[in-house]
Amino acid sequence: MKRTVWTFGLISGGIMSAMMLLTLPFMDAIGFDKGEVIGYTTMVLSFLLVFFGIRSYRDYVAGGTIGLGRALAVGALITLISCVCYVATWQLIYYQLTPDFVTKYEAYSIENAKASGESAVEIEKKVATRQKLAKLYRNPAINVAVTFVEPLPVGLVITLVSAGILSRKRRSVNVAAA
Repeated sequence: MKRTVWTFGLISGGIMSAMMLLTLPFMDAIGFDKGEVIGYTTMVLSFLLVFFGIRSYRDYVAGGTIGLGRALAVGALITLISCVCYVATWQLIYYQLTPDFVTKYEAYSIENAKASGESAVEIEKKVATRQKLAKLYRNPAINVAVTFVEPLPVGLVITLVSAGILSRKRRSVNVAAA
């Protein structure tokens, strides 16, 4: 199981990491809204490797059958490895490549609030909230936890669906005595 999980987990994580690194230089041109769409689309596509990982394990390691529990375990482990790759890449990006990301995102969200016609009081509340979150996000433990939780639900949903589709038990054939 280890080889399958590591192989598919690292490929999935590599896809998410590569896409983050490829889109980062163009974030000003892409914009935060489109960046989110690209990011989550990439997550879904990379987590499709969970399906192929479970199927590979079922077909080549488990002899063509896999129970729901084992399929969930394989998929969850692939998801976890992929999420760790995502977190590691984000830490590199956040602390080394774009340390001003939070400032830019704050400005973007305030601009959005102004453009949507929110009152000055509501905008001030958003600014205060954003500043508190930015301060929390500077803590590496919180940064890692928040970043880990971004792709995790997507991966777990795909794990559940894939495990449900791919799990199958051996059926014993009863031959009636004639």
